Amino acid sequence: MNVMNLIQNNYEEAIAMILFGIGFSNLLLQQNLIKKIIGLNIMDTAMYLFLALKGYISGQKAPIVVNGVQKVTAYINPIPAGLVLTGIVVSVSVTALMLSLTIRLYRRYHTLNLDEITTQLEKEGL
Repeated sequence: MNVMNLIQNNYEEAIAMILFGIGFSNLLLQQNLIKKIIGLNIMDTAMYLFLALKGYISGQKAPIVVNGVQKVTAYINPIPAGLVLTGIVVSVSVTALMLSLTIRLYRRYHTLNLDEITTQLEKEGL
């Protein structure tokens, strides 16, 4: 099985991996704190997409008993959806915390560039 066949059959997973790579490279290469936060959010979104894709089974329904059907094979697994929802809540909280710390750093150092903040910290002797 060649790589192109694998990507064509699993293009959703490939998109999730590409998004994760974009977010990770953004997190590593950018010096601006806001851009780093955006990169982290892109990585989070890629992971939620991947988890949602792994939890979905074509032809099966949400795990809500309807018309008396109680067979386990008739429904998708609810655990990935629960993990995604929990992850989204945690991600929003972490993003809010990072943005509030970024505002405090900006008020103190008047820049969002990590190199300039590090230089000012070295001048202060911290």
